[in-house]
Amino acid sequence: MRTPALSPTQGAQPPATGSPQPASRRTRDLLRTGLGLLGPRHGRHTLSADELDTLSLPIGDDGVIIGVDAEGQPAVLGLNRPTPYEVVLIGGLWTAQVLALRAAATGARVAVETGRAPAWSQLVHAMGGGQNGLAVYDVGRVPPLGASAGTPVLVVRDCGMRPPHGRVVSGPWRTVLTLLPYLSPVAPRLVRQARLVGVQRISPDESVELGRAIALPRSDVDALPTLADGITLWCADRDRQYVMTQPTDPELGLLGTPRRMD
Repeated sequence: MRTPALSPTQGAQPPATGSPQPASRRTRDLLRTGLGLLGPRHGRHTLSADELDTLSLPIGDDGVIIGVDAEGQPAVLGLNRPTPYEVVLIGGLWTAQVLALRAAATGARVAVETGRAPAWSQLVHAMGGGQNGLAVYDVGRVPPLGASAGTPVLVVRDCGMRPPHGRVVSGPWRTVLTLLPYLSPVAPRLVRQARLVGVQRISPDESVELGRAIALPRSDVDALPTLADGITLWCADRDRQYVMTQPTDPELGLLGTPRRMD
């Protein structure tokens, strides 16, 4: 319930006769009564109950646009989170690099841990030599990375089939994305620990094994060996979504067309 507005004579006691009121006290009394704060007056903005149904707000997900879904709508991946977030991508380098570029474009600092630094060098040069949000480190050499809501961090671990334990783990505002080229022996453990799993085209045997690890329905197990380049099945808990990643013109000039094989 709103407190009624005071009239100019309410709430403040007049000073006693012959006792001058201190300036600070007079100021407080004026503020309490509303005097001295008279601003412009505008009509009230109100809606009737029937008009509420016509009100719509352009509210969408916050994150990185990773492509379009089956209906052609933007698919958004929220990488910057206040809680630890682990992502595993079983797929190609091209998709991981697009994600890194787009994360850096949102203001995140991207640290790439890789044993194939030359494959990432063109991105480093395109981002200003590592001074504008993207830096590459050798495996096991990623320094401590302070992360906050204002400076979120994405660590991309491109460390081959059997990535070692990383020195920098996920934490508040620090997401770790592990890239696996195929379903390696350590993949089932990694995907079970991850909050989000992305899968591109894999062999029928790998698809069956992965289906057992993350309880995929038969339709998805059958579809994974047939996926076209640039299409990823993203799985989180019980949610699954096929996303097609299409490069922008700058990404096309820098990375080329989508591809599964590196």
